Amino acid sequence: MTTPSPAVNIPDLIRKKRDGGEHTRAELETLVLGYTRGEVPDYQISAWLMAVFLRGMTPQETADLTLVMAGSGDEMNLGDLPRTVDKHSTGGVGDKTSLILTPMLSALGLTVAKMSGRGLAHTGGTIDKLESIPGWTPELEEDRFLAQAREIGLSLVGQSKDLAPADGKLYALRDVTGTVDCLPLIASSIMSKKLASGAHTVVLDVKVGAGAFMRTLDDGRGLARAMVDIGTRAGRQVRAVLTDMDTPLGHMAGNSLEVLEALDTLRGEGPEDLTDLCVSLAAEALSAYGEDEQAARARAAQTLQDGSALAKFRAFVAAQGGDPTFVDDPAKFDVAPGRAEITAPAAGFVQSIDALGVGRAVLALGGGRERKGEAIDHGVGVEVLKKPGDAVQAGETVIRVYHRDGRGLDVARGLLEAGLSVGAQAPQAQPLILDRVN
Repeated sequence: MTTPSPAVNIPDLIRKKRDGGEHTRAELETLVLGYTRGEVPDYQISAWLMAVFLRGMTPQETADLTLVMAGSGDEMNLGDLPRTVDKHSTGGVGDKTSLILTPMLSALGLTVAKMSGRGLAHTGGTIDKLESIPGWTPELEEDRFLAQAREIGLSLVGQSKDLAPADGKLYALRDVTGTVDCLPLIASSIMSKKLASGAHTVVLDVKVGAGAFMRTLDDGRGLARAMVDIGTRAGRQVRAVLTDMDTPLGHMAGNSLEVLEALDTLRGEGPEDLTDLCVSLAAEALSAYGEDEQAARARAAQTLQDGSALAKFRAFVAAQGGDPTFVDDPAKFDVAPGRAEITAPAAGFVQSIDALGVGRAVLALGGGRERKGEAIDHGVGVEVLKKPGDAVQAGETVIRVYHRDGRGLDVARGLLEAGLSVGAQAPQAQPLILDRVN
């Protein structure tokens, strides 16, 4: 007759982490899965989260936590799809790279079967942007989702509540306990959904700067290294690119405006910074599958010149119920009719345009949401006509605001004017790509 093992004491696990101890995978399963099932109460997990916030986690602990969270719900099986790749951005202003990169990857012979989110606060969401196209839906049954990925090379849907549900519950608790800003918890949150989504290769775009969650390059490197380490321990190919987000990416911020700029880029007519970033991220994905980096960059750039990426985007829109004529007729998009100009206060050179201020301006205009579930206006937004380093004359328009009946215009104007700096000397050029972690 065997003696049953004693029940795990949750306060003992809280004390262990409080005192700097390292959890085993089994202990993390007890804590995280127990909380997900409702067996461990909020107040105990809140105490544990604060202990993690203060004491941190080892790389192995972080990887184990991620795997436990990834396994807390459904996990996508993409094993029958060729050369699968996923992409994740940590969030920025004017960041419409997924709209461009995913059809590029599809045109390059890779398969993107991806789940994306909606925008919250000053950062936009891919799903919101795509919903600027009438009829397009983020809702697909799993069989159709996989079949479309096989046929077109691209499926993109909203995040499922059944995918890594432990992450959703833990994040909601972190949000109200002051434990959001914790590197192992951030890394495990992001990577749990990426691992559960099933792709072999994951390309991460870690934003750094005023308009990003990671404000410093050191913080960005730390997060990138943690996520790459998690993926490596889980047997995935993960590559991270750290990119500047002091200034908005491209020229447009706001849902319809960003789709229009993405379409310009897919036609080979997009802004240089946005085009270069998408080509670099595509080359990272190809390099993960063994291609020479220089040749990969050339192949990626070619998809924007020969129309193959645009054709994939058009097919993807139609497959998910959207009106494909919008891809070829920019005039069909709903763009707010109101216009307001932010002008240069003096002649000189643009020194800076605060990305966070631009994002908050879009939010004030109604183009974002403060809380999940809020309705948004797809047509409002901000156009950055001049970038840092550009010469301007006094009174010349630097930023254009697209508003609806003046809603939020005064707040937006104040934010944009406060974030615009013009000086006598041209500022030193800053690279878009700050570092790579492979």
